[in-house]
Amino acid sequence: MNRRAINLVENSVLESAKRTIETERRGLEALEQAFDNGLAGPFTRAVEVIGDITGRVIVTGVGKSGHIGVKIAATLASTGTPAFFVHAAEANHGDLGMIGQGDAIIAVSWSGQAQELKAILSYSRRFSIPLIAITYDEESSLGLAADIVLKLPKETEACPHGLAPTTSAIMQLAIGDALAVALLEARGFTATDFHVFHPGGKLGASLMHVADIMHTGERLPLVAKGTAMPEAITVLSRKHFGCVGVLDGDGRLCGIVTEGDMARNLTRNLSELAVDDIMTRTPKTVKPTMLATAALALLNQHHIGALIVIDEDHRPVGLVHFHDLLRIGVA
Repeated sequence: MNRRAINLVENSVLESAKRTIETERRGLEALEQAFDNGLAGPFTRAVEVIGDITGRVIVTGVGKSGHIGVKIAATLASTGTPAFFVHAAEANHGDLGMIGQGDAIIAVSWSGQAQELKAILSYSRRFSIPLIAITYDEESSLGLAADIVLKLPKETEACPHGLAPTTSAIMQLAIGDALAVALLEARGFTATDFHVFHPGGKLGASLMHVADIMHTGERLPLVAKGTAMPEAITVLSRKHFGCVGVLDGDGRLCGIVTEGDMARNLTRNLSELAVDDIMTRTPKTVKPTMLATAALALLNQHHIGALIVIDEDHRPVGLVHFHDLLRIGVA
């Protein structure tokens, strides 16, 4: 294939990609506008219903809507709303037993006519289980059966044949995310709560607090004010953090001596000096409750390698080093 032909193919591919994204973006804009045209009331009621249940949210669907449903259930569960996905077809073969009367059901179906949904719809009506529909057709079987219909705008699919769920899938995903975030905010779900459900990987590491990783007790490199530099250097070399915290007579942090401070004073006779002579009197400190990511930002901002952790009385309770952040995967 010559260069001209390759360029034509590349241009065609890029035009297709941009057209797809533009089409799906228009779908999201239409969804946003729908909140001013009838969607706000049902959406608010859906959040209230889910917020009041004593059980879990059961998300169901088939096909591409089912795949979207899996993601909606996972997002709900990870943000403090207990949820799991039940495939509509499997519900016909015993999985209806997973659904209890304290639960609520979110059924995802673009057309609202999926035959596989019949059993789960009947089950929800029989046992008065709240049913929330995500569909574009409120007059469909699903729409008519549901207690609440989150009616999505019927926009052009990005698929040039109008067949593959593309724009419609993006809107289903977005309304699911909107529900999860609204519920998260309504119940005051915090970053600490989020960490409970995300203990692993970089995300889990970023949600750890300084107290979770700091060195404490005998590991802390601390000396009293007035300590001779040779003694302080011994402590610094033995603790391997590249710094020594200096305490006043009440045990409060009043300064820090770092390897950098020593390097800047090499022209002086360190053996004749005390820590008071070269220490930094306003060291950067953090509280145990600070997030690990915030501690990393502080280290980077000031180009330092360690932070002394202090309590409310300015007494050292720990130390966090850049290497600790590397170890847990934040840096």
